[in-house]
Amino acid sequence: MGRISARAAGSSGAAAKARPVTAEIPASRRQRLEQLEDSGLDPRSSELLVMLCWLVQGDVAIPESELNAARRRAMFVLAAGGDPHRELDFGSVATERLAAELETPERRAALATALVGLPTADLPAVAGGVEALRAEPELAWRSFALALLADEIADE
Repeated sequence: MGRISARAAGSSGAAAKARPVTAEIPASRRQRLEQLEDSGLDPRSSELLVMLCWLVQGDVAIPESELNAARRRAMFVLAAGGDPHRELDFGSVATERLAAELETPERRAALATALVGLPTADLPAVAGGVEALRAEPELAWRSFALALLADEIADE
């Protein structure tokens, strides 16, 4: 897996706020998936996987106070390692810490359910990305954590 520019992921057309919100209108979600398909990203690219998790983050219930505190701690870890706006990857300490801190079986299940529920018909790259995340729950959870962290960086 490659690196992802957290600033790029968080500031792209698909990024807004990582705080838990009600699910997007399905048509809007489908439009975003079509944009991802049209981007030409490889189905296993970190950018696609993180963006898929970003799209469903509102379907994973995390109290805002818990989420904000965990992201703040991850940002401290990131800043302690140098530039807090550098590219991140699935193995970065900040991503690992955020993933571990927010992990519960219920949240992992909610993420898996949300990903499987994405309308991916006629979108082979997007469907391949969803399948990769479904096949590797640890990759899905780290992608989710990376999406949350990218949003935090983009908000700064």
